[in-house]
Amino acid sequence: MTSKRKPYKTYPKEFKLEAVRLMEFSDRPTAEIARELGIARNRLYKWKEQLQRKGDLAFPGKPGRPPKEKQSADTALRQENARLREEVEILKKAAAYFAKELP
Repeated sequence: MTSKRKPYKTYPKEFKLEAVRLMEFSDRPTAEIARELGIARNRLYKWKEQLQRKGDLAFPGKPGRPPKEKQSADTALRQENARLREEVEILKKAAAYFAKELP
């Protein structure tokens, strides 16, 4: 039995910046801060490293990838569009069939 992998958890840039700020300026251990935020301790260190390397360009997000809500709305619209196209094709065939039978 195969199991689906859990989707990656993504965090907004503001969350990452605040987490790194807490880690740097707090007297508490990094592990405690990570536990409170619900993330792995090593993730905080990776975010800190990215921020030091890239500065303001750190955590750009994924360009061109819409949020999940928009994706699901787009998907629903695409499915409805496909269904409507299929219905139109059926109606065209039915109209042609009944047009043949008319005197």
